[in-house]
Amino acid sequence: MLRRIFPFFAWFEEFTATTARADLVSGVTVALVLIPQSMAYAQLAGLPPYYGLYAAFIPPSIAALFGSSRQLATGPVAIVSMMTAASLEPLARAGSESFITYAILLALIVGVLQLILGVLRLGMAVNFLSHPVVNGFTSAAAIIIAASQISKLFGVYVDQADRQYETIYRIIKAATEYTHWESFGMAALAFAIMYGLRRLSPKIPNVLAAVVITTVLSWATGFHNDFEADLSSIRSSDVRNTVQRYHRSLQEIEKTVEARADAGAASEEAARSYGQHSPDAMKLRHELALLNLRLDELKEQGEVLRADLRSYHFGAVDMEDGSKIFHLKDSPPSEGKGDGRLWRLKVENNSSDDSSIVMIGGGEVVGAIPKGLPRFSIPAISLGSITRLLPMAMIITLLGFMETISIARAMAAMTGQRLDPNQELIGQGLANIVGSFGQSYPVAGSFSRSAVNLQSGAVTGLSSVVTSLVIAATLLFFSAILYHLPQAVLAAVIMMAVIRLINVSKFIHAWQAQKYDGVIFIISFVCTLGFAPHFDRGVIIGVALSVGLYLYRNLKPGLAVLSLHPDNTFRDVKRHGLKQCRYIAVLRFDGPLFFASAAYLEEQILDCVASMPDLRHILVAAHGINELDASGEEMLSALINRLREAGYDFSFSGLNDEVVDVLKRTHLYEKIGEDHMFLSRALAIEAIHARAHENSEEEECPLLKVILAE
Repeated sequence: MLRRIFPFFAWFEEFTATTARADLVSGVTVALVLIPQSMAYAQLAGLPPYYGLYAAFIPPSIAALFGSSRQLATGPVAIVSMMTAASLEPLARAGSESFITYAILLALIVGVLQLILGVLRLGMAVNFLSHPVVNGFTSAAAIIIAASQISKLFGVYVDQADRQYETIYRIIKAATEYTHWESFGMAALAFAIMYGLRRLSPKIPNVLAAVVITTVLSWATGFHNDFEADLSSIRSSDVRNTVQRYHRSLQEIEKTVEARADAGAASEEAARSYGQHSPDAMKLRHELALLNLRLDELKEQGEVLRADLRSYHFGAVDMEDGSKIFHLKDSPPSEGKGDGRLWRLKVENNSSDDSSIVMIGGGEVVGAIPKGLPRFSIPAISLGSITRLLPMAMIITLLGFMETISIARAMAAMTGQRLDPNQELIGQGLANIVGSFGQSYPVAGSFSRSAVNLQSGAVTGLSSVVTSLVIAATLLFFSAILYHLPQAVLAAVIMMAVIRLINVSKFIHAWQAQKYDGVIFIISFVCTLGFAPHFDRGVIIGVALSVGLYLYRNLKPGLAVLSLHPDNTFRDVKRHGLKQCRYIAVLRFDGPLFFASAAYLEEQILDCVASMPDLRHILVAAHGINELDASGEEMLSALINRLREAGYDFSFSGLNDEVVDVLKRTHLYEKIGEDHMFLSRALAIEAIHARAHENSEEEECPLLKVILAE
């Protein structure tokens, strides 16, 4: 019982100095990969980079302690990070306090859902996501993730559009007008280091090497160079007026959002008190609709103003008192000498004092990371927030767990360890729940870090505990080192990590297995791309197609007419070109006989009767019938009555015990007759052949001798 509640007790059976040393080395190695990856994935999730370290602190050890896999490395991953951003973008501005609050609550909801599934032993729920759906989704998601990082590679800033392709168009347009070549160079260097080390020396942590080299280079060259100044330092009245208009727009947006929240609360209260169709409730709903329209209008205005502000390029003149004067690049001042840099306005989405501005004279870096461990607290819970987050949380739960269990199974096949999917759900659920108390966003099992963990010799989950301790040490003592890490390098890390998710071979494999699986792969892929950033729609469409196809296949299970094959077995007449007996029809039915398929079997038997004028006996080879419900039983009863009244005989072979039990409970067994029930096809044909061939004109029967069709 203790081992079921605390699976990590089993570690102690294998605990030696050798295994402890192997786990220590593996844990440190994974942590060195996890630190830059977690910060990159947090950025992908729309959170400040250090929230990736928070998500990498507690969840890895909790998942290892309460999961069943010894080598699975849990933490921030690309797909879950992307879906976190997609689910929260309609609710709050990326990086804002509300956005962070929602992300932490999302982790709690995902964790609770996973824990419930695990405790109730419902790990089978992940089977609703077929491999073609997941592979199509992840391939499309990899393209979307990679595309989302292009702006950071070029050092440009654009607003997120409603459709991903519109955002990409904006990025390309902005990059053609201006590219920060230093950012591009940092990203290119990171790509070269990661790719080169992966090819030349796979044992060296290539991501860590790229991060260390580019961070040192960023610090040494002054890559980051922001300057805070007064608005009056800009020598352009048009620019100053645009800045002021933009700040007024943000202030009005904030007021409208507050008014909308008040109107929404008042509308709900009026509906509860006076009814949905009362004059008061309808009036408040009308006011709410007008506020929504006004908010959309203000957001469009803000977007236009942001685009204008980002299009301005400035030169700067250093003053004797240490201040700077900024002028439009094509309008240099008559006095002073420029500093040789190109400056841009840092356009932020807050309505702070418009008399102060931040000018960007270099590339973007991670910046200051709060020193110390995250603050532990219960996430802010509200029924309204849970309702809004629940649909996406369910999809993240299933997708995240499917990715996790696929990785864990692959490693279990190599190590020979026993894997319990339900226990893994419990471990992942507790990791997300406890992680949310430490300001973590949703996490899952990582393929790349699990591979590193396995290859570096991890024996037990102690390696993940060591990983958490290294992350804690980083937050306590080494966070300042990461200040100068370029954002473009984090973008390169993300792109290198997700590019392997684009797997054409998976599509080819699905197409070769079954063409309809290949079609589902393509539809999931196209829908995910087309609906981005609304990724849930692509998944829902793929799942609906898989379930629909499953139901369709069960409506028409496999059915074949059999005859004797040269290998002395009974095979499909059409597939193998065999001649069929004129007097006995042997039909093999491959599927459950229930409400969805009963009519199909009846139709096929009656068609067989109509097409065979000399038919005397119908034998159903029922080895493939593994289920019989009331609809199937009633159909059989009526069909047997109909056929016997018409002079045809009817038998079964190979019925399993469960189906026979149903026949006995409904007394259909007696109607069919025990002498018409046979263990195998051969025994059935031996028993019925002579009676069915009395006074026949068939010289040689294809059921007794191999005869090829003409």
